[in-house]
Amino acid sequence: MAQLTVNGLEFEYDTFGASDAEPLLLIMGLGTQMTAWSPEFCNALAGHGHYVVRFDNRDIGLSSKFEGAAAPGRLRYVLNHLFKLNLNAPYSLDDMAADAVGVLDALDFESAHVVGASMGGMIGQLLTVNHPERVKSLTSIMSSSGDPKLPRAKPEVVQHIFMRRPASSNPADMLEHTVRAAQLISSPGYRRSDQEWRELISASLNRSFYPQGFARQLAAIVADGSRVQRLRTIRTPTLVIHGRDDPLVPVECGIDTARHVQGATLEILDGMGHDLPPPLIETIAARIARHTLGAEPPGITERRAN
Repeated sequence: MAQLTVNGLEFEYDTFGASDAEPLLLIMGLGTQMTAWSPEFCNALAGHGHYVVRFDNRDIGLSSKFEGAAAPGRLRYVLNHLFKLNLNAPYSLDDMAADAVGVLDALDFESAHVVGASMGGMIGQLLTVNHPERVKSLTSIMSSSGDPKLPRAKPEVVQHIFMRRPASSNPADMLEHTVRAAQLISSPGYRRSDQEWRELISASLNRSFYPQGFARQLAAIVADGSRVQRLRTIRTPTLVIHGRDDPLVPVECGIDTARHVQGATLEILDGMGHDLPPPLIETIAARIARHTLGAEPPGITERRAN
């Protein structure tokens, strides 16, 4: 792994595949490090002919932190949800999309295929809206248009992830809290064992644990509001992938995203929640490759995973 300097910020990144292959930029979601794009997933994309770049977003992982920048408290999020109040964020999703452009610049890519998951899908959407000449294709995975009328996460998911704190700052309590969060949003058709989750999350927490970045990124999401009108301006080839059983960002959010992007293709995967389970890695990689390499038919369609 290595670092890039973009607009005075440091971004941790690494790459997979041949440097002369088609560039593909991976953008990860809320409070989640680039390592959530597993090496198996990255290598699968590389095997389909891509030079894959993953990076830590600002304020997370090993990239620059916004130390001292305030984030709204939990009560403010609740009030915003109930009364649609304005929410001030230290930075915006547009800023994070500009970070991605800076990564492309630093790597001397005139353009790239962009794949974003969850918040990363939102960033990818804005990257495509704001800098269409830099995006060869967009893949938005388990993300949303931000339309406030869309269904919301299951109550137990909201309660645990956004309202409940770990029992203490003890590493064991942090691990238990995070494992439980992962289990709540994971794919019901592709369950991982408790031991698998503990190993994955222990490695992530040992690499970096920075909840302040989670709070500030969440503020950026809430402040961005609906992207429906902006999505309607996209003319870039777009693929939307969503799990039919996503408990955090319901499948209706993916359907809505595809509905508002002209010519988008929609792929709904049975049994998939809000993660990238190992049994679906090759399925998802192949679908992305089919899209990026130009074999996707136009128009909104729906397919089920085999």
